[in-house]
Formats: sequence, C-alpha cells, structure tokens
Amino acid sequence: MKKNLLVAQSGGPSAAINATLCGVMEMGLEHPEIEKIYGVKNGIMGMLSERFVDLTELLADESARQLLCQTPSSALGSCHMKLSPWEENAFEYEKAISIFRKYNIGYFMYIGGSDSMDTVHKLSEYCRNHHINDIKIIGVPKAIENDLPETDHSPGFGSAAKYIGTTLTEIACDCNVYALPSITVVEIMGQDTGWLTASSALARLNGDAAPDLIYLSERPFSVEQFLFDVREK
Repeated sequence: MKKNLLVAQSGGPSAAINATLCGVMEMGLEHPEIEKIYGVKNGIMGMLSERFVDLTELLADESARQLLCQTPSSALGSCHMKLSPWEENAFEYEKAISIFRKYNIGYFMYIGGSDSMDTVHKLSEYCRNHHINDIKIIGVPKAIENDLPETDHSPGFGSAAKYIGTTLTEIACDCNVYALPSITVVEIMGQDTGWLTASSALARLNGDAAPDLIYLSERPFSVEQFLFDVREK
C-alpha cells in the first residue's frame, strides 16, 4: 500500500535549508511507493495542529523546485519546540501518531539542527518502544556548526562560513580607516565546536591580517593569556 511523506523544517533558518527541502521533494517524487508529499508549517508545533500543505501540487513543476533551492530562509516556517520525554508525558506522541495515521503518513522527515534531531530521536524511540514499525522518523541535518558525527559536512556550514569570512572582512575594512587603533571582539556561535570560529580565517584571504587572534571552544579560554595576546598585537 502506498504511503505519504511528511516533511517539516525547524530551528534557525539558513541559506541551505530550502535546498535540503528540495532534495527531499525530488527523492520523494522518484519513489512510486510515495503517493503524496505534505509539508508542515512551523515544524513539530504545526504538525501537532495539522498545519499541512500539499507540496506535491505546489512543487510539481521542476522550475518551482529549482527556485526553492535558491530561496533563503525556511519556506515552511520554523519553531523552537522540544518534546517532553515520552516516559513523562505521552500525550504529544499519541497525538502525533494519530495524525500520522489520519494522513496515511509512512515517512516523517524533520529538517533541522540539534533540537530538531532531539525531537526525531524521541519520536523514533517512542515508535520503537511501542512496536510502531510502519512509520519511519527520519532526521535531516541542517546544522551550521559542522559538528555532526558520521558525516562529511553539515549542509548549513558552507554558507555560514562564507558569511563569517565576509563579515570579518567588512569589520576589518571599517576598523582600518581610522587613525586611532581599535580592538574589536567578535563572538561566533558554535556550541562546543570551533568550526565556524575557525572559518573567520577566510577573511585573511584578501591579504589582511585580521582576524589577528582566533580562540576555539575546544581549548580552555584564559583571560590572562587573552589580555597578553591583545597587548602583544
């Protein structure tokens, strides 16, 4: 029996997250066992309130999918919602399964970062522990931090690294026009990994020395050493 595919986006938007959605669409259209592809507005929050759109109709044309690939932000919207552990509160999980059954969903693909993958893990564990084998919960990584194990790179990393390199170049240009020397400290996100921070070195490709100092989260930060380094520069 044919099943439907449900896809949602979650977490912070990126320049690549719609390209991932397009990839899900194109692979879904290639498989005859998938009848319809639904999208969810605003992630797991929208799924629990049945905010579905029929992507099979909206993105049937290849030109529409190619345009989606080049469109920034999250076409399906987003949310920052974490599910409670199913052992403590099973209501959301029971509701999710009933909605999947209602729309004949056999595959739920969730595009997002670490919180989204936490949702995927919890839903998968619930299905496994309740012997629900006809619904596959699949996490599709979006993370810009490039911190995913078992994979070559995180889809959002390249665009984020390019943005950081460009931003550091522009900051250096602004600082260099003044006679009075300035110190600019830039904080870059990345949870426990320094890939994005390290990518700030891309700003040096234009011949500028900036950023003069790069501190990665993998190493302990010493205020005393930092102050010493700044004085040396």
